[in-house]
Amino acid sequence: MSVHDDLTTVQRCLDDLARSVSRLEQQLGSGGLDMRRVRADTDHLRESVALLRAAAATPATAKRPDLVTIPDTPYDDSLWIDTDDEGLGARDRRAP
Repeated sequence: MSVHDDLTTVQRCLDDLARSVSRLEQQLGSGGLDMRRVRADTDHLRESVALLRAAAATPATAKRPDLVTIPDTPYDDSLWIDTDDEGLGARDRRAP
């Protein structure tokens, strides 16, 4: 089975679960903590499967960012002329 087929099967099962939970709510009432928790869990599962569907629809190559090569050569010292040494103060003044 493909991922799409598996997701369709899971969606069908979740639809059956949602119908069963609705029937239980009619029989037991929706005010109890346990029933609200079951309803919230069912809704959470539906949202999670929707996220999985969206993730499966995008190609895998689009998820990986382009790599940036960082050279091993030292940086140009002129980049750091106007900066202070961290924790030591400015170059022309004495540290406390």
